[in-house]
Amino acid sequence: MVTKKSEKIKEYEALLSEAIQRLDRISQDRSVPRNIRRATTEAIEVLRDERNSYGVRSNKAISILNDIVNDINMPFPTRSEILLIVGLLEKIKD
Repeated sequence: MVTKKSEKIKEYEALLSEAIQRLDRISQDRSVPRNIRRATTEAIEVLRDERNSYGVRSNKAISILNDIVNDINMPFPTRSEILLIVGLLEKIKD
C-alpha cells in the first residue's frame, strides 16, 4: 500500500528534478548574463541541500529567483523560463 505521504514525496522529487534541470540549462547558457547564471547555480545548490525540508528548499530557491527575475539585462525567454520554474516550486509545501 502506497501512502499519501510517499506519493507527495515522489511528486516533490519530480518537481525538484524538473526545476533543477531547467535551472541547469539556464546556468550553462552563455547568452545569459553572468549574474543570472550565478543566481541559478545558487538556486540549484539550495534545491539539492537535503538538510532542509522540501518546502524550505523551494522557498529559498524562489527567493533567489525572485531577486533576479526583474533584472533589466535578462533575456525575455530566460525570464519566462524562470517564472515557469517559480510556478513549479510554488507547488511544493511542507
